[in-house]
Amino acid sequence: MRRPAAGRHGTAPNRNRRLCPACRLAARPTDQMTKTSPQINRIPQTAEAGRAPWLHRFAVLLAVLTLFLIVAGGMVTSTGSGLSVPDWPTTYNQNMFTFPYSKWVGGIFYEHGHRLVASAVGFLTIILAVWLQRAEPRRWLRRLGWLALLAVIAQGILGGLTVKFLLPTWISVFHACLAQTFFCIVISIAVVTSSTWKHRNQDALPTTSPATRLMCIALVLVVFAQLLLGALMRHTDAGLAIPDFPLAYGRLLPDLSKAAVAEYNQQRAFDYLLEPVTAQQIAIHLMHRLGALLVTVVLLSTTIAILRRHRDIRLLRRPAILAICLLLLQVSLGAWTVWSAKAPRIATAHVAVGAATLAASWVLTLRAYGHLRVADPSPVLPAAVVGGAVA
Repeated sequence: MRRPAAGRHGTAPNRNRRLCPACRLAARPTDQMTKTSPQINRIPQTAEAGRAPWLHRFAVLLAVLTLFLIVAGGMVTSTGSGLSVPDWPTTYNQNMFTFPYSKWVGGIFYEHGHRLVASAVGFLTIILAVWLQRAEPRRWLRRLGWLALLAVIAQGILGGLTVKFLLPTWISVFHACLAQTFFCIVISIAVVTSSTWKHRNQDALPTTSPATRLMCIALVLVVFAQLLLGALMRHTDAGLAIPDFPLAYGRLLPDLSKAAVAEYNQQRAFDYLLEPVTAQQIAIHLMHRLGALLVTVVLLSTTIAILRRHRDIRLLRRPAILAICLLLLQVSLGAWTVWSAKAPRIATAHVAVGAATLAASWVLTLRAYGHLRVADPSPVLPAAVVGGAVA
């Protein structure tokens, strides 16, 4: 019997050839559909993967700008320019964004510039928070973005209150400490949005002891406490309460009795040409020096433990070594600040390196939780901060 030619009498090849592209796709066998669908599903995943590095880079940019903001605030305090612009949120009753540059003279340059940098940080924080809501699947990280936004808003309000209430000590100190807290929040976002954090194999993470993590937490706490003491010392005019270094009025520990303080003030007037101080100011300065000694001990112990147990892990080795280098620089700058009678640039560099030391310690702690594992995970560090270590 004669077979009809292909394409005649409505055979399958001719019918499929006359169908529209969508109908031909629907007419394909199931195995061909499964081969096609992954290609379709890969399109949004590729686009999302392309956006992820930019979110991390933006968070890093915000962290760098926050450090610059801390430097700008340090210059305001070091130069005594906190009330150079006596009104807020305006600048001499003008819009702060349109205040003419020709009037940026003296302390106005530092105070007004500090406000503009703070505004830029606030604007970028809004972008980061919204970006996290739209692109980040981890709910705890989206909440951390809102927390960063709330912190920067509170920081701006505190900055305004310091002006309105003429630089009260405790508001100024809280303002300084909240800046460091916001800095750590932004650093957390930058760390957990990195590719090394998101793509780590949790089943193949190196093991460590709970003591290593606890040492990292202790390091962050003592560094933060030292920064708090430094802010208290700066805002109580106790930076030169002890004008010599490494001794204190020629002694290892100063005498805080009334007679001794009176003698110190005579020495300050004739030998250093400095204003008199109180026993409380001397005590605050002394606590800051003792705090530096405690930070040195804890940082050295933590770094030695990290390098002995995990020297082959680059993500831990680098921040640990960086923290040691920053500590050496910080101690040198602290001594130089006293020897230079609180030269503004030296004192501000001391503030900046202190913030950088906190940043390195915090990165080390986050990575100790995210890139190491223990048999019984320690619940000390809040899951809202390092939730990416288990999610």
